[in-house]
Amino acid sequence: MAERWPSYVKLFESGELQQRARRAVDMLACCRLCPRNCEVNRLEGEIGFCRAGREAMVSSYNPHFGEERPLVGSGGSGTIFLTHCNLRCLFCQNWEISHLGQGVPVSPRRLAEMMLRLQELGCHNINLVTPTHYLPQILQALPIAVEKGLRLPLVWNCGGYESVEALRLLDGIVDIYMPDAKFADRQVAGRLCAAPDYPERMQEALVEMHRQVGDLQIDERGLATRGLLVRHLVLPNGQAGTAQIAQFVHDLSPNTYINVMAQYRPCYRAHADELIGRRLTAEEYREAVAATLAAGLRRLDGRLLSNIR
Repeated sequence: MAERWPSYVKLFESGELQQRARRAVDMLACCRLCPRNCEVNRLEGEIGFCRAGREAMVSSYNPHFGEERPLVGSGGSGTIFLTHCNLRCLFCQNWEISHLGQGVPVSPRRLAEMMLRLQELGCHNINLVTPTHYLPQILQALPIAVEKGLRLPLVWNCGGYESVEALRLLDGIVDIYMPDAKFADRQVAGRLCAAPDYPERMQEALVEMHRQVGDLQIDERGLATRGLLVRHLVLPNGQAGTAQIAQFVHDLSPNTYINVMAQYRPCYRAHADELIGRRLTAEEYREAVAATLAAGLRRLDGRLLSNIR
């Protein structure tokens, strides 16, 4: 059987990938890469809500074995942790990176080198963590990496607060979308990440992602090759709205692969919030899983299923 190459290779060969990169860079002049629509000129060093500037910044890159099973395999997921964030949640577990901006500036060529090094190490994919605000820089790096032999699927590991306009630039480039579906309630989203429109924008984004890549496809090795994988972090006191999230995801496609995550702990400034200032209880997690199953979703992360037997 002939080896299946990611679709971005054909876009590179046709010159379309390079054209998408130029269009994306143009968006930096009046930044609207996410629903914040800050409209700052990042090409001239202006800073918006996410605090990202002209250059991409990277905190770290390495093979990661703690991701979902279809991403990890035997060689790990090749994660590149990008600095800053367009959500900056009150409870962020990586707040040093997302809020404080820990990381170093990297050129497109250096970012391409990171992708190629992860491929050399045997990773099964390139997992771009919190990439939304660096979409143009990623698209500038990708042709450099492809020309030098990059052939791994791209994972867009994002917070779910995405611009459909920006996502359309990624059509045929990203193989696996892995968005968070964080909140179902506007008031909760407004309080915890200053984005009351998060539920609507997240739903629009997931619809577009699914249109592009469909349900998650897993090969004979158990590795994801293409499709949508949704993450949902259960919060204390029902703040995430798990039942509503699950119903939306089911309506999008009953075959959606979803990871209902139990690892919440109060980080950053969450300790001061009366509703999320404690760890999740086992009962709250069981109720969240039950709500997900009740919605009709059956493709749940394997580790999760082992927790509820």
